[in-house]
Amino acid sequence: MKTNDQTITYFKTPLGIAKITGDENGISVISIADEGTVSDTVPEVLQQAVSQLNDYFEGKRTDFNFKLNPAGTEFQQKVWKALLEIPFGKTCSYMDLSKKLGDVKAIRAVASANGKNPLWIVVPCHRVIGTDGSLTGYAGGLWRKKWLLEHENPSRKQELLF
Repeated sequence: MKTNDQTITYFKTPLGIAKITGDENGISVISIADEGTVSDTVPEVLQQAVSQLNDYFEGKRTDFNFKLNPAGTEFQQKVWKALLEIPFGKTCSYMDLSKKLGDVKAIRAVASANGKNPLWIVVPCHRVIGTDGSLTGYAGGLWRKKWLLEHENPSRKQELLF
């Protein structure tokens, strides 16, 4: 399916129906919904993203190397780039992320940019937690955040707080 020169596909994941939008410049949006219709075919420009996400869910992949092209402000891009540096199976707090970006007072702006991340899983905003270890705010729902963190670090299951 194509809209505004962007190609879209929908595929089933253990967490719902994922929607991938992109073109030859890269993937611009990956989102998740509780339900929807799965695409019959995956357009060539999106095949690498779908394949790598399937590998991730099957436990065969810990990082992604397809081209990304998210739209956002300069500050949002900076936050999303910092999110990409959080290692698989690890977490950091919003405060840690603010410090890394050089401004502890920007914690709310960092949290806001984190919440506007258009690339579900690939830009791992699910790895950002509260300073006290709690699972705070997640656009896809806290149950998905918990699932993703447990998927990436099964030994951590007992530690995650709601």
